[in-house]
Amino acid sequence: MTLAEMAEIRRYHRTSDILAAMVGLTPIHADENTFVFDGPRKVVVDFEHDQDCCESVGVYDVCGDFADLVGVPLLQAEESDNIDEPEGYVPRDSYTWTFYRFASIKGSVVVRWLGESNGYYSESVDAKVRSMLTWP
Repeated sequence: MTLAEMAEIRRYHRTSDILAAMVGLTPIHADENTFVFDGPRKVVVDFEHDQDCCESVGVYDVCGDFADLVGVPLLQAEESDNIDEPEGYVPRDSYTWTFYRFASIKGSVVVRWLGESNGYYSESVDAKVRSMLTWP
């Protein structure tokens, strides 16, 4: 299924499917939370966390320049996670690092998200696809 088809079908899509559909497409906008692809309708991919209660999930840091991803096809869009505790970091009861790696012929970007909770609430990042007629 293409990214445009995913945007038209308003239902949940696995993040891995969304990322796979992004490869080969050319973004007209990219930042730590959003990618926009051109077409008859703009296709927008948002990376976010649906807050439940007692968890914290957000972008921890970014390595690379998003300008390297705009205007050229994406060669890589993938997710991985890790629960290793970095030196000097004191987490809450439970935590998850989620890494998004994007690359084009011009360069690459790694976005590192950190999710923390008491172990009961989700620490995951979700990718959501939507379509728009215009992009600002």
